[in-house]
Amino acid sequence: MLLELAGVSVKRGALEVVRGVSLHVNEGEVVSVIGTNGAGKSSLMLAVAGLLPLAAGRVLFEGKAISSLPAAARSHAGIALVPEGRWLFPEMTVEEHLRLGSFRKTLRAGLSSRLAEVFDLFPKLAERRQQVVSTLSGGEQQMVSVGRALMSDPRLLMLDEPSIGLAPVVVQQIFAALERVVQRGLTVLLVEQDVENALRFSRRGYVLENGAIALEGAASELLGNPAVADAYLGQGAKRA
Repeated sequence: MLLELAGVSVKRGALEVVRGVSLHVNEGEVVSVIGTNGAGKSSLMLAVAGLLPLAAGRVLFEGKAISSLPAAARSHAGIALVPEGRWLFPEMTVEEHLRLGSFRKTLRAGLSSRLAEVFDLFPKLAERRQQVVSTLSGGEQQMVSVGRALMSDPRLLMLDEPSIGLAPVVVQQIFAALERVVQRGLTVLLVEQDVENALRFSRRGYVLENGAIALEGAASELLGNPAVADAYLGQGAKRA
C-alpha cells in the first residue's frame, strides 16, 4: 500500500470540509475521488500534499506516518500534486517551470532525460519551451503543470481537476499522456468532476459527498451504479 488515509478530517476555518475519510492507493494503481463542487475533494488533496493541516486522522506513505511533515518533505518523499488552477508563474517560461520541478539536488543529474520525457509526452511544450506561460492556452498551461509534477520523479502523482475548463480534444490529449506514464508503473490519485472520464481511467474509485465517503468500489462497478449514474454521469457525459 503506497498511500493510506485513516479517519482524515480537514477544516477550513470553523467549517469541517473533510470528515473522517479513510482510503488507500496501492502502488501502480489509479484511484479516483469523484464528487460535486464543494464535496471536499480539493481540500483532501491539499491535506495529503501537506498544504492544509489535518484536524484529525493520519496520512501514511509507504507505511510511514507523514501527517506532521511539511509539504517540501512530502515532495521529497515522492508525492507530487498537480493543483486545481495550475499554480503557474505567469512570467516564467515553460522550460523554467519544468526545471523547477527538479529543484532537488538528487534530481539534477537526470534533468535532461526527464525534460526529454516530458517533451515526448507533450510535444507542444517542446515547441513552446522558451515562451512565458501567460502566452499559452489553458490546455498548454495544464500540460506545463502536469509536466512540472512529473519532473519531480514522483512515486505518487495527485491530479486535482486536470480537465476543468478545457476543450474535450485537449482533455483527451492530457489523459492519453497520463495513460502512458501509468503504463510505466506510476501511481495516480485523481480528483475529477468529469466522472465518466475519471472512472474509465481508474481501477477503483471513491465518491465523496459533503466531505465524507459515500461509496467506494471498482471503477467499473461505480460506472454501473444507478446512484452514481443519476447523480453524476449525466453531467460527466455532457462534458466528455
